[in-house]
Amino acid sequence: MKLSQFNFKLPEAQVALYPHKAKRVVKTANGERTFEVTRRDESRLMVLHKKSEKIEMYKKDAEGNDMVDAEGNPVFLQFKDIVNYFDEGDTFIFNDTKVFPARLYGTKEKTDAKIEVFLLRELNQEMRLWDVLVEPARKIRIGNKLFFDDVNEMVAEVIDNTTSRGRTLRFLYDEDGQHDVFKRSLFALGEAPLPRYIIDKRENHHATEEDMDDFQCVFAEKEGAVTAPATGLHFSRELMKKLEICGIQPAFITLHCGLGNFHEIEVEDLTKHKMDSEQMIIGKECCDLVNQTKLAGHHVCAIGTSVVKATESAVGTDGMLKEFDGWTNKFIFPPYDFGLADCMVANFYHPESPLMMSTAAFGGYDLVYSCYKKAVKNGYMFGCFGDSLLILND
Repeated sequence: MKLSQFNFKLPEAQVALYPHKAKRVVKTANGERTFEVTRRDESRLMVLHKKSEKIEMYKKDAEGNDMVDAEGNPVFLQFKDIVNYFDEGDTFIFNDTKVFPARLYGTKEKTDAKIEVFLLRELNQEMRLWDVLVEPARKIRIGNKLFFDDVNEMVAEVIDNTTSRGRTLRFLYDEDGQHDVFKRSLFALGEAPLPRYIIDKRENHHATEEDMDDFQCVFAEKEGAVTAPATGLHFSRELMKKLEICGIQPAFITLHCGLGNFHEIEVEDLTKHKMDSEQMIIGKECCDLVNQTKLAGHHVCAIGTSVVKATESAVGTDGMLKEFDGWTNKFIFPPYDFGLADCMVANFYHPESPLMMSTAAFGGYDLVYSCYKKAVKNGYMFGCFGDSLLILND
């Protein structure tokens, strides 16, 4: 397929800059008070049934009619309604990667020029070498020293150029060789690595302290991601407990999400686009649970495009999930024959993004494009903090 086939007009107001918030009304002696709370599981959910080509947006009453509110408006499905589409014995596959505070701000030696350093991955623990992106890149050269705090405890030296914006930094930090102390000090200076499209549109162009929680899945465990597996952000602790009560089983893979999904695709022919590699691990416990679910005839639902990428990198020709410990640069776009999950959930994403393409590959280009048009028309929110689409194989 061609890049231009994934273009559509997305109103700026429908790009979510913050997680979903719900209004709550409390009655007090002085009257009613309305306030907002973050409720990640109350964002909107659209449901696509692939075989019947039916698209659901609204809640139904006992007779199967669309529910309406006090003003007569239809009531949209919420993400927490996802439990109503699955049964005991089904399995959800989650990505348990954990985001670290990867965006740092500092100054360049001598000139005191303001610089941004985005940590990508640690290259060498003993030498404290990190692969990073820098901004503005033209001012950062090999040999420069960068300072990140007022007392000059955290200093880094540029030792290599890797790409136009990429650099290798060696942190000059001595705390009796204790790596954990160094990492705590480094991360204490950082902030949540929100995508650039969010940071640039926010008023102060910075993440808040709350963002480190908001941009983290409640089941996150293995540190290494520089962006969150966004679909997993919709799951609250209450919803995870409800899944358990309903007998829906959780399986966990780890794929450390990188920035490749936010890079602009520069070729019209999608077969010529190359994705960045991301580290992933799938263990025996996950494989056993997922494969048993499939053999028993139950549903396996991939939670997010990162899970689809990981499982499709590790599925065998027999349709069973295999253990994996390595890297993947798999790029999924239509047409694609999926080998593992029969259901998936994904957020609504930006035009021409690899994330949208992966969703379209799973649900079928024409059907998913129809869902996207309905989402735009009905005010759904897009992006990492946006609303989501459940794709069922019925």
